[in-house]
Amino acid sequence: MRRLIARLVRFLGSLTGRIALILAVGILIASVGALLIAEQGRRGEFMRIRDERVIASALDVLDRLHRNPAATIANLRDGRLVGAHFVERQDAVPVVEDALLTSMLASRTDMPARPSIARAPTTICQASDPIRERPRAAGIEPMMLPDCWLMTARVDGRSLAVAIDLPQLPAPPSWTTDRLFLFLVLAAALALSLIVARLATAPLRRLSAAADAFARSIDAEPVLETGPTDVRAALATFNLMQERVRAGLIERTRILAAISHDLQTPLTRLRLRLEQVEDEALRDRLVADLSATLAMMKRGLDLARSGDSAEDWSTVDLDSVLSSLADNAAEFGHAVRFTQGCGALVRVRPDALTRCLSNLIDNAIKHGGDADIASRRTRGTVIITVRDHGPGIPAAMLAQAFDPFVRADTSRSSGDGTGIGLTIARAQATAIGGHISLANHPGGGLEATLTLGKA
Repeated sequence: MRRLIARLVRFLGSLTGRIALILAVGILIASVGALLIAEQGRRGEFMRIRDERVIASALDVLDRLHRNPAATIANLRDGRLVGAHFVERQDAVPVVEDALLTSMLASRTDMPARPSIARAPTTICQASDPIRERPRAAGIEPMMLPDCWLMTARVDGRSLAVAIDLPQLPAPPSWTTDRLFLFLVLAAALALSLIVARLATAPLRRLSAAADAFARSIDAEPVLETGPTDVRAALATFNLMQERVRAGLIERTRILAAISHDLQTPLTRLRLRLEQVEDEALRDRLVADLSATLAMMKRGLDLARSGDSAEDWSTVDLDSVLSSLADNAAEFGHAVRFTQGCGALVRVRPDALTRCLSNLIDNAIKHGGDADIASRRTRGTVIITVRDHGPGIPAAMLAQAFDPFVRADTSRSSGDGTGIGLTIARAQATAIGGHISLANHPGGGLEATLTLGKA
């Protein structure tokens, strides 16, 4: 239950969830409002039909009284007219005139004396109802009381009161109290709001996915510019930004490569001149410093080029790559072992993966003396570990280990490194959509973990 509530809170915190909630509330308010208006219209129509029945009955009685007053009065007294009967003492009946019905009746008759209609107690109609004195049939219990009105009119100079009783019309049921109907309205509102919210935020999800892909690789594909005009404009702007960033990085790499190339000539002349130094010890130190400078230049250029790769993606057998790297290192006399495989196929840039792992292995050999390589699969990802048995790195320095030209612990360094091996490894991992982390192994030494997606 807690996980469900947490997922609901996360969903409502997203743009899709907020749009869906606003739409659902709006649709519900509009639906219930329209339903109430429709119910008012139905109820008004019901009242109009009921009033029309009363007016029709009153007009019929008045027409009979106009044509044959004596016979009609006799029939009303004897109860021979269904739905109407004579009231002897109208003053004994407490009624209040219905202005609307009276106005409607007056507009439809040409009698000189204005007749009136009033709502009357049901006891007036019930007292003369012969049906209620009979045994009731099965299925009609309890008997519905009729609607009763009292019409007064002057006929031949005398005032007459006639009770009009009509079968009661049941009021139309209210949909606002129908649980099934309300549930269907709620379900439809939620479904429609979710669909509309997902359609509205689809371009944003595409843009987010493109930004994530661009963060992982500088050579990410441009976003497809489809959708409404403002969405297409945003996507086009993102593609333009992506192209300019890529061009800037390429230009930076080109400048660094040109600088490195131009420096090789004077450095080579400097080395030749150093060879002429007569003091052998001084000459060796100067040549060593110059060699270190050349190595740092090469590694710096490698670092600049590490995030820029035009290599094609392909699917490789991971165990074969790891085994080959271990064998190559072992041929040079290093204690590198491939201890565990997982049989996974991964979609990567093969050269970038090899450079990344080679830097991790070189770092382990240089600072720990050996390297154990292993791989395993878990939850759709492939995890590669490279562990050494050296002194490890203080926990406070683990976060800085990937910074260029920074050595997390001088006790792990032989003094001949440049401090950018892990930086290059992380850049190559990012280029193939991977992630590298460092941790001190409980059994001693440092363990580097590379996480990749499967093919």
